[in-house]
Amino acid sequence: MEQKLVYTGKTKNVYALENGNYLLKFKDDCTGKDGVFDPGENSVGLTIEGVGDVNLRMSIYFFEIINAAGIRTHFVSADLKDTTMEVLPAKVFGKGLEVVCRNKAVGSFIKRYGEYIEEGADLPSYVEMTFKNDAKGDPLVTKDGLIVLGVMTAEQYDEIKEMTKKITAIVADEMEKRGLVLYDIKFEYGYDAEGKVMLIDEIASGNMRVYKNGEYIDPMTLSELFFA
Repeated sequence: MEQKLVYTGKTKNVYALENGNYLLKFKDDCTGKDGVFDPGENSVGLTIEGVGDVNLRMSIYFFEIINAAGIRTHFVSADLKDTTMEVLPAKVFGKGLEVVCRNKAVGSFIKRYGEYIEEGADLPSYVEMTFKNDAKGDPLVTKDGLIVLGVMTAEQYDEIKEMTKKITAIVADEMEKRGLVLYDIKFEYGYDAEGKVMLIDEIASGNMRVYKNGEYIDPMTLSELFFA
């Protein structure tokens, strides 16, 4: 099937397909700084051979479970040989929005609210949203802010929040089966021509913080442990 490059991303390239769907080509590039991987960084910092493959492998694993649970996603099919995933077309909210679900207080949450809570403290699947804007450090935005700015409706916000909690529970459950603890995870959502919300992008080790026996596990090690 003919494919046309429409977007070159940090960790994936996007191609338009003849059937109206899109093809995501996973790359071995990772976000980070000074050669050290960091899921929170906004620029490509290093290349790790095989990372595209494991990111796709984990995405397939979770998308299939999430679809089976009746939660809408953009996942259609995947080809591990070519490190590609076929997805449904979806519009992003605004100029791009990230949704974070936090089960434990770490990372930027502690940076912001450390005087009120201890690092590693339990959180009740706390959902927050940030605009994807590297120059502004991905600013936080409230539900009211999103509605006022015309980025999404109150109904879409509530649906995303509900979906996020359900998906996070699925991922946390799968980690727990392997003796791992999910601290937080980052998602992206889009909507179809009818305005229906769906989970988009990927669900890979680089989008989550996972710990074992209180120790943080880097994404490549996490992928190895997950599929061991």
